[in-house]
Amino acid sequence: MPSTAPRVAPATPPYSPDLDEALRAMMPRSGGIEPLRLFRTLVRNLPLATGMRALGSHLLGHGRALDTRDREIVIARTCARCGCEYEWGVHVATFARAAKLTDAQVRATVLDGADAPCWSAPEQALIAAVDALHTSATLSANDFKALSAHYDDAKIFEIILLCGFYRTVSYLANGLDLPLEANAARFPR
Repeated sequence: MPSTAPRVAPATPPYSPDLDEALRAMMPRSGGIEPLRLFRTLVRNLPLATGMRALGSHLLGHGRALDTRDREIVIARTCARCGCEYEWGVHVATFARAAKLTDAQVRATVLDGADAPCWSAPEQALIAAVDALHTSATLSANDFKALSAHYDDAKIFEIILLCGFYRTVSYLANGLDLPLEANAARFPR
């Protein structure tokens, strides 16, 4: 469980023009909402933040192959397996409804195996692939066969990239001991 103070202090307003521009690119501020703590911390290393934003924007935005539901299952499961309540909570609070994830499915991303009955056969293969990548950084022939029965090559590439990207995000949030966002979901116990 993260402490109440991060190891690296996030940037605070008023932001310099370059930080403000970078933060707006990461998270447009509507309704006066401040950018996430993770983003305000990442801009302490602006070149790194810019590079991560570029990949993250592609994986979450235009040109992606996976639909929102599959994408969010991959992200939630990856973050849960990494023990990253910070990023898991942000994604569940922000995207679970749009991804049409039930409360049981959200809970299962943290507590259940890939074979949980709340998942369809393609989703079970998806979660098993996430688990395999987390455990061994590869997919066995059987894992790949199960995944490719439901997903084409473009989607499989994206699944693997999402797992790696959100493992990196999890390392950042956990390693920096980021306090949880106030409006983010919490791991089920």
